[in-house]
Amino acid sequence: MNIQKITTYTVAALGVLGAIFLVIIVGKGDDAIEMSAMQGDYSSITPIILLAQIILAITILITVVFSVKNLASDKEKLKSSLMSIGAFLVVLIAAFIFSSGEETPMQDGAVLSANGARLVETGIKMFYFLTVIAIAAMSYGSVRKLINK
Repeated sequence: MNIQKITTYTVAALGVLGAIFLVIIVGKGDDAIEMSAMQGDYSSITPIILLAQIILAITILITVVFSVKNLASDKEKLKSSLMSIGAFLVVLIAAFIFSSGEETPMQDGAVLSANGARLVETGIKMFYFLTVIAIAAMSYGSVRKLINK
């Protein structure tokens, strides 16, 4: 049995399961599901949520496996990818170094820890750094094109 048949049968089985779960949910009706949920009974919608999570996990697994397989088959692609990941990590470390954190009260009364505030600031600074890098790269390419003409 080849991979195409396996994929077709798997997709068909997951589709039929999804359709069955959908019919069950539609058959119960919105009001019955809401009343059950208010009492803590989520058995009506749990199967379709689990099915969605399984499909997501399968999709992520297949994507990662084939991406790694594709990278491993070509040394130049692997080298380029590792350099890109390294550059991304350098930007991440720089953003973390330039970030500071202090405890911050939040709207719901909780307090964001100093480490949590530092991680949030790291994410914001990283966004700024990557934006500046992207603008600089596009500008450099455009100016180089103009000069070479």
